[in-house]
Amino acid sequence: MKMKRFSACDFFVIPLLLFIICFSSPFISASRLLQSDIHEVHRRSLLANGLGATPQMGWNSWNHFNCMVNETIVRQTADALVSTGLAKLGYRYVNIDDCWAELNRTSEGKLIGNKVTFPSGIKALADYVHSKGLKLGIYSDAGFYTCSKRMPGSLHHEEIDAKTFAEWGIDYLKYDNCYNDGSKPTVRYPVMTRALMKAGRPIFFSLCEWGDMHPATWGAHVGNSWRTTGDITDDWKSMVSRADMNEVFADYARPGGWNDPDMLEIGNGGMTHNEYVVHFSLWSVSKAPLLIGCDVSNIAKDTMEILANKEVIQVNQDPLGVQAKKVRYEGDLEIWAGPLSGYRTVIVLVNRGPTRLPITALWEDIELPVDTVVKARDLWKHKTLSKSFKNQLTAETDSHACKMFILTPIS
Repeated sequence: MKMKRFSACDFFVIPLLLFIICFSSPFISASRLLQSDIHEVHRRSLLANGLGATPQMGWNSWNHFNCMVNETIVRQTADALVSTGLAKLGYRYVNIDDCWAELNRTSEGKLIGNKVTFPSGIKALADYVHSKGLKLGIYSDAGFYTCSKRMPGSLHHEEIDAKTFAEWGIDYLKYDNCYNDGSKPTVRYPVMTRALMKAGRPIFFSLCEWGDMHPATWGAHVGNSWRTTGDITDDWKSMVSRADMNEVFADYARPGGWNDPDMLEIGNGGMTHNEYVVHFSLWSVSKAPLLIGCDVSNIAKDTMEILANKEVIQVNQDPLGVQAKKVRYEGDLEIWAGPLSGYRTVIVLVNRGPTRLPITALWEDIELPVDTVVKARDLWKHKTLSKSFKNQLTAETDSHACKMFILTPIS
């Protein structure tokens, strides 16, 4: 923890300021000043659960199955994550989204799994997922109902729900924002944070308030990730617009708390292969959660080639934890760049236009000294380019496609 360093002058100035404030205004106390100073120095998280050192990876039921999710699908997905090798690559959260519970709570006020779609109960499902070496996630809402209105939300039931989730063995909670009482998310979400802290089990807390009140600016003290956008849909315009909205908040991402432009649509059929490559590349450099949204038990080869790209995943999971930014754009041509561990830089050259065009990344734009000589690794072709580069790198890029490189200094 980095402590604030005081000078000799501070030992005179600070007491004087406290004296002036305490006696000049009855509305401001010295204790409040000290509390504010401590908060700014230490930036402590309410959650402090030790989770989310890198962006979360796994699967979520909503994008493909919506409310048609059931325990068979969840079990088959867990099996498929293991059998395809995706689990070994880091996709370990198996997350049930909306529509998993009965509409009415039990007589004790507890949530209960839907008796038709989850007849074995959520604890049995958690045990099964854990037996595969995976983690189970669940969904609730900071309102009276969830967004489907088919099950109750957790508003005013935060403690009992958090305790129930912990008893079941839940590892992840996605917390939505529908049908609330009109109070601000900054009031409702920390209530669940505190409930999770007392539940007795570390549970990854994913805030899903759709960027309503810019949660990037306060989410690090409340959860492990926060939605910066509205829901994604399986089309090019939606995908790139979510990337753009998320990029605005790049400086707020850090180990333990990540900007979330929503889940992956790769494999659901609404975009071309190249567009899905752009999707995965931008989510990777944006340090966004990599939550698969397709049917993993029936996954196509070309979808696997994208989702299982180890080199692109390693960018997302890089321990430095710095989100890339769109450092330059000219019309439809964009350069995204960010630092990686080991003095490396990742760049993504994106062509949003209708024709194939060259895109040039200048060292001055990506914050490399102009005389730096680098080798370039093409992460989608899985090869290191034969020539070295100085001052700039240019690559021909197809329409609605991208090139992705890691630049490593060699002199």
